[in-house]
Amino acid sequence: MTNTGVILYGPPASGKDTVTEALSALDGRYAYFHKLKVGAGRTAGYRLTTAEELDDLRERGQVLYEFSRYEATYAVDAPGLAEVGQAGRVPIVHMGQLAGIAALQGPHTRWLDVLLWCSRETTEKRLSARGSTDIHRRLTAWDETALDLGADGRERFTLSIRTDALSASTVAQVIHAAAQGTFNPDH
Repeated sequence: MTNTGVILYGPPASGKDTVTEALSALDGRYAYFHKLKVGAGRTAGYRLTTAEELDDLRERGQVLYEFSRYEATYAVDAPGLAEVGQAGRVPIVHMGQLAGIAALQGPHTRWLDVLLWCSRETTEKRLSARGSTDIHRRLTAWDETALDLGADGRERFTLSIRTDALSASTVAQVIHAAAQGTFNPDH
């Protein structure tokens, strides 16, 4: 693969988890990157840490990006990404803020940035179907992501994919082809 990693950007319920699973099934080198998390709430999919440990990483310049939402702090850390890369895996980082994508892009890294999008109505249906108890908060996050993206935001991404129009396996195949450098958006 020609990319260091894949960034999946999108609002809640846009398919980031489902597409990540499909990518991992397609090629075992893909690995979901577990962000650090300080705070209450959902624990699955994160590496739980303490505020003190996160402060230490900040002081050593090892926090590449962090944000707060849902009364918790989340962080992408350099040692965690290095560990995934050293294992020969391609990290998939889920992101809901454009600032996070900019923070990860650098002179020595090559990320495939992918916008996964679906309507707010689709998001609400997906959240209801999976039994989410905080639908209002997640729809607020959808609104915040739409504002963050802005009117011309789709042009910022290497790929922009409507997950309410394509299956997860098709989305994974398109992303995989782009990660290998074989995707041609004109065909």
